[in-house]
Amino acid sequence: MRYRKLGRTPWKVSDISFGAWAIGGFWGHVSEEDAMATLNQAIDSGVNFIDTADVYGDGRSERLIAKLRKSRKEEIVVATKAGRRQPRHLADGYNRDNLTAWVEDSLRNLGTDALDLLQLHCPPTEVYYRPEVFGILDDLASAGKIRFYGVSVERVEEAIKAMEYPGVQSVQIIFNCFRQRPAEFFFPLAERKQVGILARVPLSSGMLTGKLRRDSQFAADDHRTFNRHGEMFDMGETFSGVDYETGLNAVEEIRALLPPGFSMSQLALRWILMFDAVTCAIPGGRRPEQVADNCAASSLPVLEDETMTAIRQIYDTRIRPLVHQRW
Repeated sequence: MRYRKLGRTPWKVSDISFGAWAIGGFWGHVSEEDAMATLNQAIDSGVNFIDTADVYGDGRSERLIAKLRKSRKEEIVVATKAGRRQPRHLADGYNRDNLTAWVEDSLRNLGTDALDLLQLHCPPTEVYYRPEVFGILDDLASAGKIRFYGVSVERVEEAIKAMEYPGVQSVQIIFNCFRQRPAEFFFPLAERKQVGILARVPLSSGMLTGKLRRDSQFAADDHRTFNRHGEMFDMGETFSGVDYETGLNAVEEIRALLPPGFSMSQLALRWILMFDAVTCAIPGGRRPEQVADNCAASSLPVLEDETMTAIRQIYDTRIRPLVHQRW
């Protein structure tokens, strides 16, 4: 496993880290035994950074991570998110009372006195134009409730606006072979400002693993069943906002570029790590073998220029018209 600096924090984190959405909820049922085995595999593979949120299983994901931390001697940096507990997701909900209460909930769930990294959970765009919200985060940091803070965003424009606030240490954003826009302007700006980048949805909700088929079935409580058109949250969170059939066709073209010794998941993750601005990719997983395969991407050889160019051409031809200007 290789490690990269996270923003201006003192941490160097595994460039393949772990996203804990799948073990919390909206990906089908995962037993506690399987969740703990998956988390332990991540640490055994060199992961030292886990991303979660208070709403993943209504705190279940955070509580599982707390259990992991108690059982391991390694330092594990945990990033969580707040904001989605509102009955209606509104900018006005990002106020002092709510943010303080959400932080206290996460502190209890994680069994800690201070959150390592708190991220606003894809708030409405208007929030980024309210300096008082970031002032509240500064106050929570001064009070010792959080060590550092960042944001999780839907759109590149939100990421750029967020970095105007000096306390923002990290930006979590969808970045993968099907969502390439962040690299064009946002990445260079983040590098100059020394802001960490957490690449989420790195496998496009499993599409880029190459294992999905036209007849693949998903559980009723899996967002890949109920959110393909944004029925519950932003549709870009499910298959990167790409039509299922289009995604499958593009994956088959990418499969033809697979270097010897790479799995499809590893190719997708290694592609992300080719961008120096990225701190880490945060693939999820429900089984230990998935995590082991993902983590192995860290030590694989760099991709050839021809492979990078070919993936860009597939994006430009098949995917770009669907997603590029939307997010």
